[in-house]
Amino acid sequence: MFYFFLFSISISLSIIFTLAIIKIAKMLGVVDEPDNDRKFHKNPIPLLGGIAIFFSFFLILYFTRSELLAGNLEPRHWIGFFIGGCLLMIGGFLDDKYKLSPGKQFIFPLLATMAVVAGGVEIAKISNPLGGHLMLNSLKIPVLYFSDAWHYFMVVSDLFIVFWLLGMMYTTKLLDGLDGLVSGITAIGSLIIFLFTMTTKYYQPDIGLAALVLGGACLGFLVFNWHPAKIFLGEGGSLFLGYALGVLAVISGGKIAIALLIMGIPILDVLWTIIRRTSAGHNPFRVSDREHLHFRLHDHGLGTRKTVLIFYALATIFGLSGLFLQSAGKLFSLLILAVVMMGVVVTFSFMEKK
Repeated sequence: MFYFFLFSISISLSIIFTLAIIKIAKMLGVVDEPDNDRKFHKNPIPLLGGIAIFFSFFLILYFTRSELLAGNLEPRHWIGFFIGGCLLMIGGFLDDKYKLSPGKQFIFPLLATMAVVAGGVEIAKISNPLGGHLMLNSLKIPVLYFSDAWHYFMVVSDLFIVFWLLGMMYTTKLLDGLDGLVSGITAIGSLIIFLFTMTTKYYQPDIGLAALVLGGACLGFLVFNWHPAKIFLGEGGSLFLGYALGVLAVISGGKIAIALLIMGIPILDVLWTIIRRTSAGHNPFRVSDREHLHFRLHDHGLGTRKTVLIFYALATIFGLSGLFLQSAGKLFSLLILAVVMMGVVVTFSFMEKK
């Protein structure tokens, strides 16, 4: 009953904050203008929607801090998580308002990952599909030498977290092209992490609580973000959802495979986009096009809602499979995802040549 109450409150609070942000964004002129290229909405749509999710999420976590701190995490872990989110909101607002260059945009996600690491979040070990575990927090690499007598080592865990969170953030950033796509998938991912952390074997009620609240905040926002959208996530929101999902995957015991299964197709789409743009001589983060999988499905006649529902179904099916599979089974599922993505790429390439 307690979790149902929190879930309901997070949805309701998100709806209230979203309504407020719609008015504030319009008042400040922070809107997304249609361009008849990648943006087909007829009228300007307010941005900054991620702020509503951010406030709903962390406000409820603050008032339930006694339950959060009853787990294995320390206050500094949650503070680092919060500071990173604040940095993304600041950077997102500046980008939505002033259209920052890609180089300046990157500063805020990078600082957010460093805030998480500085807060003491780490991945102690990851499962080896062949058996056993690989201890990441005992592996160190030299990253900077100041003299022959003294040098600095970075724990591999820290480096992994930085790349993992950046990868998750830019996946949701590039995925945010259709109404309700990112907010819905994040809600699905959060609820799956909630189910995972509430099982007897992996019981972590503090992480489950945070995941449930994030899922509720996303669903409340989705009421206004579903096609036709009345508000968009904006830069900060699209980054924050990948960031939050990535952090929850880490602090739930390094369950990276679960997040990979949930976000498998979008991640593979981002990798393919980077390869495709780089091979064409373009900066993969500066060029915008309609070659992403969600745009291709949309433009081949499925439309927004059907395309988004297909992504929801894939995230749900593969995400839930991770609840019942061991490490080797999860690896096999990831390979299936890769094969599916390759098949889709080949199919679209063949169709475009005809």
